[in-house]
Parts: sequence; C-alpha cells; structure tokens
Amino acid sequence: MTLNDGFSKIDLEKNDPEDNLPPGNDKPAQIKDFVKAQDPKNDMKKKRRIGKKSLSILAVVLIIFILFIGITAIIGRDFYFSIQKVSKTGKEAMAAAKSQNLDGTQTKLKQLEVDLSDSIDKYKRLSYLNYVPLVNLYYSDGAHMLDAGLNGVQAGLISVDAVLPYADLLGFKGKSKFVEGSADQRIQTAVKTLDKVTPKIGAISQKIAMVKNDLDTIDPNRYPEKIGSTVIRQRLVDYRNLFDNTANLFLNATPLLEELPQLLGEPTPKTYLVLFQNDKELRATGGFITAFAIFKIDEGKVTVEKADDIYKLDESKNKKFPTPAEILKYHKGVYTFELRDSNLSPDFPTSVKEFENLLSSVPDFPKYDGIITLDTHVLVSSIQILGDFEVYGRKLTAEIDPRCDCPKAVYELEDYSTRPVAYLRDERKDIIGVLLYQIMQRAFGVSPSQYWGRLFQMGLTEMEQKHILFDFKDPQAQKGIENLGFGGRIKPFDGNYLHINDVNFAGAKSNMFVSEFVDYDMQVDGFGTATVTLTIDYKNPSPPSDCNLESGGLCLNGLLRDWVRVYVPKGSKLLEFKGSEMDPSTYDSLGKTVFDGFVTVKPQGASKLIVKYTLPARVEKGVENPFLIQKQPGTDGNEYTIKVNGSKIETFPLLTDKTIKYKI
Repeated sequence: MTLNDGFSKIDLEKNDPEDNLPPGNDKPAQIKDFVKAQDPKNDMKKKRRIGKKSLSILAVVLIIFILFIGITAIIGRDFYFSIQKVSKTGKEAMAAAKSQNLDGTQTKLKQLEVDLSDSIDKYKRLSYLNYVPLVNLYYSDGAHMLDAGLNGVQAGLISVDAVLPYADLLGFKGKSKFVEGSADQRIQTAVKTLDKVTPKIGAISQKIAMVKNDLDTIDPNRYPEKIGSTVIRQRLVDYRNLFDNTANLFLNATPLLEELPQLLGEPTPKTYLVLFQNDKELRATGGFITAFAIFKIDEGKVTVEKADDIYKLDESKNKKFPTPAEILKYHKGVYTFELRDSNLSPDFPTSVKEFENLLSSVPDFPKYDGIITLDTHVLVSSIQILGDFEVYGRKLTAEIDPRCDCPKAVYELEDYSTRPVAYLRDERKDIIGVLLYQIMQRAFGVSPSQYWGRLFQMGLTEMEQKHILFDFKDPQAQKGIENLGFGGRIKPFDGNYLHINDVNFAGAKSNMFVSEFVDYDMQVDGFGTATVTLTIDYKNPSPPSDCNLESGGLCLNGLLRDWVRVYVPKGSKLLEFKGSEMDPSTYDSLGKTVFDGFVTVKPQGASKLIVKYTLPARVEKGVENPFLIQKQPGTDGNEYTIKVNGSKIETFPLLTDKTIKYKI
C-alpha cells in the first residue's frame, strides 16, 4: 500500500483553459474573454438586453394595435352614423311606398341611393380588414349586404320610374301622363305605351338577380343564434329566404310581364273565354262551371261579345262523348259527359284540355287566346270595392244575408239561377255575364284613381288564392303565369307533399255550409320511416234547405256527396282508409300517388276520413325537410294542423299554396 492509494491523479494539462480556446496567436486575450463569458453576471446582462428588446417590440405591436383599433373605431363611427342615416331614409321611403305616393317614393329612393353610396365609400375605408383572418369573412358579408341594398334601391327606382306615368290609372298618387280624356282613352294610351316599360323589366330583373347573388354569398351559420335576447341567425335565414322567394317570383314572371302589352290587345286585339265556376258547388278546379262569357280586349278596352248559361253551350254540341268512370261511379243520375262536368282533374291545364275537347263539338264557337276562370269570391270582392249592383231587378250586395249566412249577392245569384220556376226563363244563368259586364263598366267608366289601386291589389290576392285561374295560348305568358302560381297546376316537388281535392257530386250548394278541418300527424321512427295519419273532418252545422222541386224551394243546403282524392308523394304506401262509404282506391296520377274515397255529409251532421300511409323516402334527422301543401281552387281557408312526432308544428287556414319545413 502506497501513500497515493485512494486518490485519483489530477491531470493539470487536461484542465488547461487554453485547450478550450480556438487556435490563434493571442492566447492571453482569448483566455480573458473566455473567462469573462463564463461569468454569471454577464449572463444576467445579456438577458436584460434581450428583455428590453422584446419589450420594445411588444410596445411597438401594442402601439400599432391601439392605432389599428383607434383608426377602425374612428372610421367605424363615421360608417355607423352613415348607416343610421340610411335607416332613417329607408323608413321614409317605405312609408311613402305604403301610402302609394309614387312621387314621394321616387324622391326618397333617390336620397336613399345617395346615402347608401356614401355608406359604401366609408365602408371601403375599412378594406384593410380583408387581410385579417376570420374578420375578413364578416367584412366581406358587410360589403355584400351594402351592395345588395344599393342594387335593391336601384331596382326600386327603375320600377317607380316605369310606373310613375301610369300612377292615375293604377290608383297611385303621382304625376300621371294620362289625366286627360275618358277612362277608355287613358287606358288605351297607357297600353300603347307599355312597350316603353317592358324593356325596363330586363334591367329590374338584372338588379334583382345581383341582390340575390350578394345575399346568397352570406352564410348565416357564421353568426350566433342570439345576442342577448335578439335573434340573429334565424332572422338572417328568414330575410334571405323571403327575398329569394320574392326575387324568384319576379324573375320567373318576367316572360309574362314582357308579354303584357300583347295580352292587353296591343297591337292585335285578343279574345278570352271566361268561365264562371260556382265554388259553392265545389269541383276539382274550383267549382261547377255554370256560365261563360266571351271578352275582347283591344288596346286595353274590354267589351263583352257574348255571355250565356253553360247549359246552352252543352246543348249546342253536335257530338256525344263517353262518360268517365268517375262520374258513373260517384255522381248521382248523370250518364252523359258535358262541358259543365269536364273539370275533373285538379290540374287546371289538364281540365282545360278536356273542356276544349268537348268544346270542339260546338259549331262555330269563336276562337280565343286563353281561358280565364273566376268564382263567387271574386264577384263579392269586386262588389265590396265598387258598391252594389242591380241585375234583373235583384240587388247584389256584399252584406251578409241571414238566409244563407253568406253575402247577399251570392244568395241572389243562386236564387235566380237555381230556384225552380213554373215558366221558361231563357236568360237563366246569363245573370253572371250581365254582372261581369256591369262590374267592368263601373271599374273602367270612372276616374281610375277611384277604384283601380284597390281593384289591382284585390285581383292579385284573388289570383294568389286561386279564385282566378289562367290558361293562355301564348307559351311565354303561360310560363310566367305558372311561375307565379296562377295557373292552377299540380306542381312537381322534391320533398313531402299534400293536396286534398273535394268534388261535390250532387250536393246542391252545400259547400257554402260545410267546414273542413285537416289534421296531419307524422310519426318518424329511428330508421327515418315516416308514417302519416291524415284526418279530415267535415262539419255542416246548418239546417237543411227545402230541396223539394215541387214546392219550388231554394235547395242550397242538401246532402253533400263528396268524392275525395288525397295526393301524396309518389310511391307512398296506403296502410288504411277509414270512413269512405265506397271502397277506396290507390293509383298514380300527375306525378303523385293518389288515395281516393267517397263520403257524404248531411246538414247538421259531420263525417270523418282517416287515411294512414307511409312516405316513400326516409326522413333525414337534423336537417330541414320541405313540405308543400297545395290549396284546391275555390276553397276558402280550410284549417290545417301539422304535427311531427307529437309536436305541433303549425296551425293555419290554407289560403294559398304553402311550404313549411320541419326537423326531426
């Protein structure tokens, strides 16, 4: 054992600092620098320098951010104030439009155009936001909204400029160019100048299409459902859908609007066959065809060339036609096929073809450019605006008559044309033609500003509710009519569908007294299979009429014999059909599956049909499923209740075709 045992040898050469230095001549200086670098105090100084540099960068970023916020706030404030001005002017323009003041509307729209342009210029100063991630999406939405607003205002200006010369004729307040001469002369002048308006329709359509495109680029899902108690997302969806529907209607109606001068007899006179459908005796397209009239329009001036009872026209046929199976099965005591019973299809164009097929057997019947139908609802609405009429010694008013709890005009028309008499009355149902002629004479024979505005608006409502239907020979005009829903067509539809069609086969005028209630209850299972239970309740609370022909009573309320057809999506499967008094049947027609049956409803009685079926397509969960319910022409507010999986979606009177959406 030696003295060094237990100790390790220290190699001084190995720990020489010079060994860690780079090669060079100035070894002492390098050693000094190296030692200094290893000093902990120097590390602290270095960290302080880095910290000061980071703080400087952070301060610069913070200053830039504050400047960014400040500049944005200043520009945003100017933009906000400009939008406030736009809102104020917009409300004033809307108020002028609602009061039908075209001069005021034009002035306010011009100011609104200036205000919106100013807002757009101020908004463009914020364009640097386009380079900020996420924020750029909202900035882009704002730009699209402003552009949409400006294009919408410009479309409104073009429209007002086009209509302003016709203000008096349309019942609006404005500087009309047609204030001199008789009503007929003013109408003719207006129709002759319509060719100056129709080119503007294209410009309006272009602006509306631009608005639609701008709004369609905005994604409502980017926005919160609510801010506080204010609904945001759904409101955006609703506004966009509302405009889309309105824009589509206008764009689709453009062919009709462009053909309007020709339809009004400029430059060539037009002839139209007008059919009166009695909705109190409901048929597939609106009512029993009871009378007809031939109208001629020459440069807007309307004349009645002929009006008569439909029975007279049936008697003029020189050919007999085989009776359809539906009439033989459901009608009572009818074994011939007549014009008055030809509107069997709920699709108006299809019924028109059948009517014209029978009409071809009437010798020398005048050629016409289209068929227009209307019902008693239109007559009563016209009387409410134009006042009372007297035809064949009978006063026709819109007041409710207690004998039928209906307008007196309806009672008098039915009494005149229906009550049995002991003598021959050649002019029986031409009372309709005479009334129509008097309505037109009063409407056109005074200053248009007195009636035309209200008549124009009333006419649009009657068309929307299918109390007036059109079938024009001009394909472009008819395309516009059907796009507007004024053609009575059973529509193709990608989604759920329902149309209930009632045909009164020998039930007097009992539809005047019968109310109809529809309960639509859909149950969807876990696999998406939808089972519908459709309940249709018919109620007639009124006492029966004296329907004894020998006593000469007016038979209005009698036993309703109702042929019922339920149109549903093609491929639907019938599970059960309860309440039908004849064996129900299932078939495909008009692109739908049809379940049909038969029910009777007594005065002071009620009947019920229950139709259960499955839909052909599975119902998707978590998405909005579209559902179109089509109204039958001639009906007036049948009440519908829609339920899905036990939850009530909506209850409403069916006044027009209606699309609703539901989620599972």
